[in-house]
Amino acid sequence: MADDYLVRIGKLIRDARQHRGWTQSQLADALATSQSAVNRIERGNQNISLEMIARIGEALDSEIVSLGYAGPMHLRVVGGRRLSGAIDVKTSKNACVALLCGSLLNKGRTVLRRVARIEEVFRLLEVLNSIGVRTRWINDGVDLEIVPPAELDMEAIDAEAARRTRSIIMFLGPLLHRMDTFRLPYAGGCDLGTRTIEPHMIALRRFGLDIAATEGLYHAQVDHSVSPDRPIVLTERGDTVTENALLAAARHDGATVIRNASSNYMVQDLCFFLEALGVRVDGIGTTTLTVHGVPSIDVDVDYSPSEDPVEAMSLIAAAVVTESQLTIRRVPIEFLEIELAVLEEMGLDHDRTTEYCADNGRTRLVDLTVRPSKLEAPIDKIHPMPFPGLNIDNVPFFAAIAAVAQGQTLIHDWVYDNRAIYLTDLNRLGGRLQLLDPHRVLVEGPTRWRAAEMMCPPALRPAVVVLLAMMAAEGTSVLRNVYVINRGYEDLAERLNSVGAQIEIFRDI
Repeated sequence: MADDYLVRIGKLIRDARQHRGWTQSQLADALATSQSAVNRIERGNQNISLEMIARIGEALDSEIVSLGYAGPMHLRVVGGRRLSGAIDVKTSKNACVALLCGSLLNKGRTVLRRVARIEEVFRLLEVLNSIGVRTRWINDGVDLEIVPPAELDMEAIDAEAARRTRSIIMFLGPLLHRMDTFRLPYAGGCDLGTRTIEPHMIALRRFGLDIAATEGLYHAQVDHSVSPDRPIVLTERGDTVTENALLAAARHDGATVIRNASSNYMVQDLCFFLEALGVRVDGIGTTTLTVHGVPSIDVDVDYSPSEDPVEAMSLIAAAVVTESQLTIRRVPIEFLEIELAVLEEMGLDHDRTTEYCADNGRTRLVDLTVRPSKLEAPIDKIHPMPFPGLNIDNVPFFAAIAAVAQGQTLIHDWVYDNRAIYLTDLNRLGGRLQLLDPHRVLVEGPTRWRAAEMMCPPALRPAVVVLLAMMAAEGTSVLRNVYVINRGYEDLAERLNSVGAQIEIFRDI
């Protein structure tokens, strides 16, 4: 029996390593052990302690086993079922994490309404709590209250939690106003290839921030005599880069102009939040933002982030792939207009209500009903662009949608180094996807999906795409180690079950 468990653990470790794209030698280096030892572990031929399993999980950013409960979470999916009824879109994951970082600007009490209860948020809360910020869920766990201390204790930062989220990088903007020196652990999160922080540094150096990276830490020093003397031009129109520049500018006494700024949904929500803090932001929704900063912010603020357009796209894709009629409520339409235009050209049958306002008073919402449709492959390739183009995070869902359309679809995911590679996991479920290079995939449809058991891809959106394909496949599929899905979606399995899916959560080790 013990040998059987060793073999099963070894297989989980091997699958997690391969999904990360590592060799046995690379994993051995991360663990300070030998390649032969890793080989024995993966074949189930070596006893392995819980401590070693935890170290392996941390190295691979994969929840091989977790102390304190029964182990990593898996999903058992009985596919081939039609969805029906209505489902609400939750608040934006990316907006919520930006607002949590933004709360560090405020000396007063911040209340965020309907915060997404997801792993990414939990990791940030662990980090905030470790440095002295008091947080608590209120109103039956729906809303979040945040009260900062007079002084942050950066020496006590929870490094393990910080390394499991890329959002920690957005601490740089607010922290540079609060201290002269501090340290932050390297940012983690999805495995999407090499992503440097240099665009962040180009913007933040203009506020006197200097970073040295050594031994897994960013060592920050701030020269408070430095301030922007001309417009800041971002070298990439990235969402988190723009947010970091906004957070830095918010408490800079004077007007800061940010050019080539992202105007995406989470950036707009952060701008609305800053306005609630008393910071005027001109140009919201454009690529030039002018921030009229204030040197001190001490207000009690109550803010409601808007709904998540990427989750909305996930639910639209779920309806399309399972050939279902489904109503998706509270869809932030202004951030999905290009996606819906593409789907209309492919033949999607749907209708939408008149627009109404989100709780933030600014974002436009609709209720959208999707019906079973005969789709044709689009004439042009699917590729992302900065807002108002097709959202970068929505590209993977078009792989599943293209797989049920008639014809060939070229998907060009030019932003990330290796996310397109994970889309080929759909081939395990009957898809016909050909990887042309690390950024381009050719999808042939229509697809006759088939059930399979497989490891969850280590990137959030491709992981959800695999789950959607399993929902369409006749028979029972198993998706193992779904921590990455929980990073970005709240109770996704239960919510899909509420509209007709059959997904069981289980743990085996």
